[in-house]
Amino acid sequence: MEKQEFPSFNDIRFAAVRIKSFIHNTPILTSSAINELAGCELFFKCENFQKVGAFKARGAANSVMKLSDEQKKKGVATHSSGNHAAALARAASVAGIPSYIVMPSNAPEIKKKAVKGYGGKIIECKPTLKARETNLEKVVNETGATFIPPYDYMDVIEGQATCALEFLEAQDNLEVLMAPVGGGGLLGGTALLSHYWDPEIEVYGAEPKGADDAYQSFKAGRLIPQTNPNTIADGLLTSLGELNFEIIQKYVKDILLASDDEIVSAMRLIYERMKIIIEPSCAVPLAALLANKSKFQGKKVGIILSGGNVDLEKLPF
Repeated sequence: MEKQEFPSFNDIRFAAVRIKSFIHNTPILTSSAINELAGCELFFKCENFQKVGAFKARGAANSVMKLSDEQKKKGVATHSSGNHAAALARAASVAGIPSYIVMPSNAPEIKKKAVKGYGGKIIECKPTLKARETNLEKVVNETGATFIPPYDYMDVIEGQATCALEFLEAQDNLEVLMAPVGGGGLLGGTALLSHYWDPEIEVYGAEPKGADDAYQSFKAGRLIPQTNPNTIADGLLTSLGELNFEIIQKYVKDILLASDDEIVSAMRLIYERMKIIIEPSCAVPLAALLANKSKFQGKKVGIILSGGNVDLEKLPF
């Protein structure tokens, strides 16, 4: 695909205005204790305080708000077992339109409750990708709803990019930006916006060692699908999207890995030092940074804390 098809800087700025009343401009927190440990100055953009508890609220709201009046009447649909399901259901609810969410039968009850709470209609299916896609196709054919993918979709990428825009507007002296990578919507949007803002900013992705398809793809220069991922970072199990891979190849400096033990340690560090709730996936950038401290010595580093939807009954520490 041609580069000009990616959202422009103005597209992202317009998206920020479009979704402003539907999301939080989340705070940026610091911790002198973590700075000392890391050997650099860290700034944490707290999307764990975002609507629906994750950055996904941005891309979903932007996608829904960009629909035509005719599309809105028929609603939106997706398949998801995670934060995108709740984010899309909420965005649709705020817009006053129907949402149809295909969810695997083994999706966490807390996620199903969230979708129902936002007025989404859940269509349960077997926990396989084929079942999810088949049921989604049936729903779209029956309702005429617009399919909003969770990450590999330009309007979603454009919406996720507004997080980095807010970050750099508030903290414009950052030398490095870091975000976790699963499907790549957040990292892709972050890299795109950072390139427009200042090409000198170094953007890093962070990924679990047990689900490292983005790392493998980045190093190989071609998309390598995720196979049998095994990590505590359950929000990063999906395969990297094609659109996002293209952006990441162009504008990301490197993708760094962290083990599950390192992820749990970083998660606990944030709980203890910053007194905030984050999910395992959210701790991956800090874990990767602490495992590669020499790369960041003395730098001003921005980390996007992607979400805080964690089952408190199952904390790993």
